[in-house]
Amino acid sequence: MDETDDEDEGTPSTKVGRLLESYDFDPGYGAELEARWTGESGERTSLRDLADAFNTTLLELALRSAGASVIDGEVDNLYRLLTDEEASAGGRVEARGRLEREGVDVDQLEADFVTYQAIRSYLKDVRGAEHESTSPEKRVENTTETVERLLSRVQSVVESDLAGLRRADRITLGDFHLFVEVNVLCRDCQAQYGVVELLRRGGCDCESSSDPRQDE
Repeated sequence: MDETDDEDEGTPSTKVGRLLESYDFDPGYGAELEARWTGESGERTSLRDLADAFNTTLLELALRSAGASVIDGEVDNLYRLLTDEEASAGGRVEARGRLEREGVDVDQLEADFVTYQAIRSYLKDVRGAEHESTSPEKRVENTTETVERLLSRVQSVVESDLAGLRRADRITLGDFHLFVEVNVLCRDCQAQYGVVELLRRGGCDCESSSDPRQDE
């Protein structure tokens, strides 16, 4: 669907549509959301991941609109501090202070953040987007890619935070390399693999025909 046909004439009918107009989004951003959700480019992105990507872009646009300079990785970290329930209260206050000093209306920004339901409403009701049921093979592939992205994000965030603490002389730390691993141990066959390796090899060492539940 052409981007200009996203909404009826006049005020956009969805929150996402309104934000695409009120913030300085690329004109093709709506089409990009659709392509990523439907898997048009070969890889399908979940609605939750699309909502996070949309909100992160929203935050970056708000900073740039205020004339702030943005360094690599800073926007992702600010968004994490603002939205992650596991982020510390101090980190959230620091993030809000950073944005307020740049002239960003943080309360309005947070009110503008969208949920995955809002993304779904925009894609289905406005753009008329649909996607075919995902095959089992594609689900494994998508899960693998999601895990890899999450591990990469964890590594990036932790490395950034450690480096910041070191620069502030809050911790002693020399030149370092961070290892982020998630391992899976099968209690039936006792095989242990990294989660990505497990997904790529198609499972553990159990016989594919066996059902662990039959021994319960």
